[in-house]
Amino acid sequence: MATSGNALSAINHIVVLMLENRSFDHMLGFLYADANNVSPAGQPYEGLTGKESNLGGVGGNPVTVFKIQAGTTSTYYMPGADPGEGYAATNAQLFGSNTAPTPPAAKNQGFVTNFAATLAWESKNKSYSILPGTTANDIMGMHTPETLPVLSALARGFAVCDQWYCSAPTETLPNRAFLHAATSQGHMDDKTKSFTAPTIYGALTKQNISWKIYGYDADPLTRHSFSDITNLPDTYFGLFKDFQADAANGSLPSYAFLEPSWGSKGNSQHPNYDVALGEQYIHDLYYALRNSPQWNQTLLIITYDEHGGCYDHVPPPTNAVPPDNSAGEYGFDFKRFGPRVPTLLISPLIPTGTVFRTSGATPFDHTSILKTVQQRWGLSALTARDAAAPDVSAVLSLSTPRTDDPLTGVAVPASKGTNPSANKPSHLQEVYADLVSSLPVPDAEGDTHRLPPRLETDYDYDRYIKERVAAWKASRNHS
Repeated sequence: MATSGNALSAINHIVVLMLENRSFDHMLGFLYADANNVSPAGQPYEGLTGKESNLGGVGGNPVTVFKIQAGTTSTYYMPGADPGEGYAATNAQLFGSNTAPTPPAAKNQGFVTNFAATLAWESKNKSYSILPGTTANDIMGMHTPETLPVLSALARGFAVCDQWYCSAPTETLPNRAFLHAATSQGHMDDKTKSFTAPTIYGALTKQNISWKIYGYDADPLTRHSFSDITNLPDTYFGLFKDFQADAANGSLPSYAFLEPSWGSKGNSQHPNYDVALGEQYIHDLYYALRNSPQWNQTLLIITYDEHGGCYDHVPPPTNAVPPDNSAGEYGFDFKRFGPRVPTLLISPLIPTGTVFRTSGATPFDHTSILKTVQQRWGLSALTARDAAAPDVSAVLSLSTPRTDDPLTGVAVPASKGTNPSANKPSHLQEVYADLVSSLPVPDAEGDTHRLPPRLETDYDYDRYIKERVAAWKASRNHS
C-alpha cells in the first residue's frame, strides 16, 4: 500500500458532495448482505444482518429492520416523513431519553419510539407533510442495492467507509460547519445560521490553492453561512452546470465543494423528498469527473451531513476531541460523535470493493476531509478536532489508475410516487431566505435591510432567494 504522502501527491483535485440527513444503515446497511457482510477484497463490513430491531411503542413488540421494496410509489419517499434530528431527538434515538446519560452508553433502541412522537406532532403542524400510510415502524425500512443502484455500485466499485460518523449528534448546520470550519462554535441546532470561524477556504486562499463552491441551481448556501467567504469575488462560486464545464475543460479547482438543490422538489435526499433525484445527481457528478481530463488526479468524496433521524445500529464513539473552548449549547461537550453517515471515496487509484476504516482509535468524521486537504497542500489545522482527525490518504493504494467503470450498465432509478412535500418550503430554503434577507441590498428608499416578503411555497422561496442574491451581486458590482 502506498504511503500517505506518496498517495496524496497523485491527487490534484479533491471534490466533495455533502447530501442530507440519511444514516449509514438506511442507505448502505444491506450493501454486502449477499456476501455475509464481507467485501470482495475480504474485508469485514459493518452492515446489517437483517435481525437488528428496535423497541416498539409503549408495550409494543420489537420492530425488525426490513428492506424497502423497489418499484412502489413510496420507495423513494421512505421513511415517509421527516424524522427528528436535533440534539434531543438524537439523544432519544440513541439513549431512549432526550437527555444523554453519564456516561453516555448508547443502545440505539429509541428510533421507533422517537419517530412515533415526531409523527404525532408533525401530523398537527401544517408545515409538515407525511406520506399517507406512514407509521413509526417505517423508520426501520432500509434501502438496498436494488433501490439505490448508483450509490451502491459506486460503494462496491470504489471505497465505502463503514465507520464514518457525523461530527456532532445533532442536525444539519452544526455538522456542515464542522466540514467547513472544524467547529460549530458551540452551536448544536439550526437556530444559528451563520458562523464566524475561519474556514478551510481562507486557509487555501492564503496559500494560493484554488477552490470553488458550487450550488446546484442557485448561489451556494455555504457562501452565505460563513462570514469569511460571503464577500469574496463571485469567481469563487458557481452552479453545477459550471462544475460540469470546469470538469470538461480540465479547469477544476484544487478543492471543490458541491451542494444539492435545497427545495422539497430538489435532489438533497432529505426525508421525505425524492431519493431517486439524488441518485441522478450522484450519477451526473461521477460522470462529469470520470469524463474529465483530470479524472486520474481526482478524489471524489460523497457524504451526508447527519443521520437525519434514520436508523443506524452502531453506537457512536465517545472519544471525540472538542474543537475549541466554545461552550456547547444544551451543555454538550463535543466529546462524542453523531451517528454513522454514508461516505464513499471514489478515485481510479482506489481498488474495487474496498471497505475503508482508520487503523487508529479516532474514527473518521467530517473533519477527516479537512485533514486530507490539509495533508495534501500543507495547511495547518483549523481546530483541535481536525488536528486529531485521521486523513483518508491510505485508501489511494494503486500506482496505476483503473480504467474500468463500476457504473457500466447501471440505470438511474426514477420514482413512481408523488412527492408528499411538493411545493412546501424546505427547512434549508427557510434558512437561506433568512440569510439573504440580511444582505445589504439598497432599495428605492435607500434601506439595505428588509424583512423578506410573505413566502409560502417552494417556488416563492426559490424566486426570492435568487432575486435577492442577484440584486446583491448587482449592487456589489456597481459599488
